[in-house]
Amino acid sequence: MNENWLIVDDDDAFAGVLARSLARQGRAARHAADPESALAALSPDVTHIVLDLNLAGESGLRLLPELKRRCPATAILVLTGYASIASAVDAVKLGAVQYLAKPATLAEIVAAFDAREPNAAQPLPAQPMSVKRLAWEHVQRVLFEHGGNVSATARALNMHRRTLQRMLAKRPVKQ
Repeated sequence: MNENWLIVDDDDAFAGVLARSLARQGRAARHAADPESALAALSPDVTHIVLDLNLAGESGLRLLPELKRRCPATAILVLTGYASIASAVDAVKLGAVQYLAKPATLAEIVAAFDAREPNAAQPLPAQPMSVKRLAWEHVQRVLFEHGGNVSATARALNMHRRTLQRMLAKRPVKQ
């Protein structure tokens, strides 16, 4: 197994655990906590990149095109605690091969890289999304349209900035 992983995540504890777990499986792993160090750590031998969507308030999606430009053959997985349909679609359009919501196990992360083809037999959900989840999806889309600017997003949604910040600090609802 000749894999070299780059973990781009501002959560040092999570990245450290993931890197050690990968090393136990014979996969070399490096960690970068911000976009600048990620670009500095990037090399042609990197085969897999795990990219956090939220890098200390900055969107990992902004880094994705540059990662793809510098290493077009490298597989990139976007991993986030703030999953939304809008950010998943955008991540794939920008070149990610997969998108996972945190928490994700090492086995799920490795399996996501292995499963590059879409699953046409994917079962339909048992029920439609809840109103709370639809609201979360809408907020995420508007936030992305405003480049991650919380104040501009709050104005667009006609809500107070602090209310939006509190909403964004919470994990999204499941369905």
